[in-house]
Amino acid sequence: MSSRQLGTPTSVVEVTNVSGHGFWLLARDEELFLSFEDFPWFQHAPSGKVVHVIEPAPGHYYWPELDIDLGLETIRHPDRYPLKVK
Repeated sequence: MSSRQLGTPTSVVEVTNVSGHGFWLLARDEELFLSFEDFPWFQHAPSGKVVHVIEPAPGHYYWPELDIDLGLETIRHPDRYPLKVK
């Protein structure tokens, strides 16, 4: 016997605010700030594409229209992951 998931999964991640310095990501019960200094890929992206984020796996966030994926630890501690696109 197998069970199948009923209903439509709801997103537990959303962008709550975009400013000139970065944006806030509400991920479950935690609000995280992604500065454009630490995450320059988002700086010149249209806000409509920045707010379109999904969580394909727990702690993994993906912006499909920008082809950007980030892990929760990278967002929490960008200083530990210094690779940046210039």
